[in-house]
Amino acid sequence: MPSDAKILIVDDHEDTLYALENALAPLGHRVARATSGDGALKEVLRGQVGLLLLDVRMPGVSGLDVVRYMRRLEQTQRIPIILLTGFGPDAELTSIAYGLGVADLVMKPVEPWALRTKVRYLYDAYQRHQALERELRALRAQIKEPAPPDPGLPHPDTRVPLQREPRHGKLEQGRT
Repeated sequence: MPSDAKILIVDDHEDTLYALENALAPLGHRVARATSGDGALKEVLRGQVGLLLLDVRMPGVSGLDVVRYMRRLEQTQRIPIILLTGFGPDAELTSIAYGLGVADLVMKPVEPWALRTKVRYLYDAYQRHQALERELRALRAQIKEPAPPDPGLPHPDTRVPLQREPRHGKLEQGRT
């Protein structure tokens, strides 16, 4: 995931989307928005999403449904998700959300400073993870490529004779 990955905010209320955009603006990241669970899934599947701020209760496809779907797909299962709820503390929701692997559950209205801190940390951690994954894939690709033949370097002391490889992995018996 390139460093220009966007933060996707999803809520069915326009005023909440506006407030979230304003709260996140000082971070300087690209922000995209969706007004439904279906819209969120479409945006996430297009790629380039580095973090998802997702309302829990929306008409149609709920935030929890979006999380369940994303966690089943390899390409989206590691994207950090912060769930937003305006219905106060709910032990069952909390249990389900953390069981699905969300990073945090935040009550609305959100405190902008706290939200920015959480988003900055999760977004940066995800970007670092993605960079390490890309580096690992590149290293694995290099290992699969045949290495050029190694001519072998002579011993720095020219008085030491060149070493021969033993045949079949063993020294031959009876030969000197």
